[in-house]
Amino acid sequence: IRTHSFIYLESVALLCKIIYLNISNNVSKIIFLNNQFKTTFMQYYDLNKNKIISNSVREITIIAAAAKNDTLGKENKLIWDLPQDLKRFKSLTSGHSVIMGRKTFESMKKPLPNRRNIVITRNKNYTAKDVEICYGIQEALVLVKDDSKPFIIGGGEIYKLSMELADCIELTRIHHNFEGDTFFPIIPKNNWKLISNKKNITSNKNNLNFSYLKYIRKKR
Repeated sequence: IRTHSFIYLESVALLCKIIYLNISNNVSKIIFLNNQFKTTFMQYYDLNKNKIISNSVREITIIAAAAKNDTLGKENKLIWDLPQDLKRFKSLTSGHSVIMGRKTFESMKKPLPNRRNIVITRNKNYTAKDVEICYGIQEALVLVKDDSKPFIIGGGEIYKLSMELADCIELTRIHHNFEGDTFFPIIPKNNWKLISNKKNITSNKNNLNFSYLKYIRKKR
């Protein structure tokens, strides 16, 4: 969808305007034909400005570190300590928006520097210093529409909700099983193509072996 011409996007916008039930900025008052249509609308149409979002070409990237059994963490904490991976995470995400769930943000204690921090929560009364609050992944993606490469950084539920929206996955795969209570979703092979696999890196700190995997979405 993102590589199609603006003719398609104009059609999406026009149809959304035709079926708009009320003059309101409340997206819940729009009837959508299906979830894919809603996703397209939320990413490319700015309700507040009543126009198509100008920066339609971007790469929405999921970035995560997961164990062999897909474990992400336990009790809202990382299980491993991989300084090399943290350095890589910082290098990739610096200067970009990072979108995360409330629990992920609270596990970090403070916003990530040199990045626009977006926190998703269902709690309408939630507040935090130096972050922007959203109430859904689509809303967060609209908020960062001018970022050419926003990153989705967790946790498990946010990753799951983002799998149909993302264009790229940067996954650090740790070649060990860990017990945990949060898991990375299964990557459907029919939707994703592995284009890079930097194998068998060994942590200098704890001798854990891991690989850097990069997936891109196959053409829809």
